[in-house]
Amino acid sequence: MSSFITRRFLSRRSVLRGGGIALALPFLDSMTPAFAQKRAKPRRMIGICNNLGLLADHFFPQESGRDYALSPCLQPLHAHRNDFTVFSGVSHPNVDGGHPADVCFLTAAPHPGSGSFRNTISLDQHIAEQIGTLTRFPSLTLSVNTRVRSLSWTGTGVAIPPEDKAAAVFQELFFQGSPEQVEAQIRKLDTGRSILDTIAGQSKDLERGLGARDKDRLDQYYTSVRDLESRLQASRGWERKPKPVVKSAPPVDLANPAAYMEKVGVMYDLARLAIETDSTRSITLMLEGVSTPVMDIADAKITDGYHNLSHHGKSEEKRGQLKVIDQWHMRMLGRLLASLKGVREGEDSLLDRTMVLYGSNFGDANAHTCFNMPMILAGGGFKHGQHLAFDRKNNYPLPNLYVSMLQRMGIETDRFASSTGTMRGLELA
Repeated sequence: MSSFITRRFLSRRSVLRGGGIALALPFLDSMTPAFAQKRAKPRRMIGICNNLGLLADHFFPQESGRDYALSPCLQPLHAHRNDFTVFSGVSHPNVDGGHPADVCFLTAAPHPGSGSFRNTISLDQHIAEQIGTLTRFPSLTLSVNTRVRSLSWTGTGVAIPPEDKAAAVFQELFFQGSPEQVEAQIRKLDTGRSILDTIAGQSKDLERGLGARDKDRLDQYYTSVRDLESRLQASRGWERKPKPVVKSAPPVDLANPAAYMEKVGVMYDLARLAIETDSTRSITLMLEGVSTPVMDIADAKITDGYHNLSHHGKSEEKRGQLKVIDQWHMRMLGRLLASLKGVREGEDSLLDRTMVLYGSNFGDANAHTCFNMPMILAGGGFKHGQHLAFDRKNNYPLPNLYVSMLQRMGIETDRFASSTGTMRGLELA
């Protein structure tokens, strides 16, 4: 079972109530899926972090509100102007530390550069914990040019390793495997359950003579064991359910790290397929630039590695190359938004049902500062077409946006990390 896909599963009762096999099929206009949640079509989230930032003076619009002029960086998104909101003057309170802050992009855990740092649950995994049982894969953790830096973190502060091989993810999502392989996987799951039963039985013997605190800890352990047992049991049912059938050819992995933008495009296509087939409703994508060499970009003269360019020292030559890279990032994002808009779910487009969060942990990569983060939220059923400008010196808490996103997903909560409420100025469509 791949580490980049976190599994939580429906109970057998939920599968039967949900109509069984229809749960794994793509959404089609001619199909009325028998989901357990019949009251509404699903909502989704894609969280994308460019961990080398964007040039602030090139990215942020000069005007606020709905009549703002697109900045040079945002020009490639002009066709989607009314489909996204751009934010300025936002950051995660007490998140500092330069490069280490990328792992806090979706957690907002404070002081990532400190020796005692321990991360907290990420936005995508909070979503997966609440609604992940409704899909085969509760979440996907993807990356470009890294298998180390992750945006996805469990409630116990453990990183979920990302997958940067698109072909492997495609196979996991859409290749069924032979009947023999399926049964072998089921036998593994059964073996896991018997081991857990043994551990739980042995642990109960330890209760005798324990103090109150130790009994509480043991009770928490029992709870986690029972939770894992139920997920393993439900996993047996998923193994025999057919995976979605897609017309897209399997992606070809690009071995050259310099083919950065092509890799970004492949991962965006893969994310759209996963969302379209309702294979998952929570995706993260780390766009790692520190280890990226000189990019091979058509019709662009890039002469230095991405990391060195980001630490431009105010060199206009390096800044000029960064402007080209930033605009290419927006071109690729625009292509993702266009592909989501091109898929219909009844009266809505896939973009109407999917929140696409794009931004960076860096407000200024050259200075290693993490305030005034460049942020975009597209789709998901909000009123867009605006620049929400907050105080760039005394920043507004970005976790408030995450609360609004969780609520849009149908998750009842009024807090996430260091939030103080919901995002001011962001309204539902």
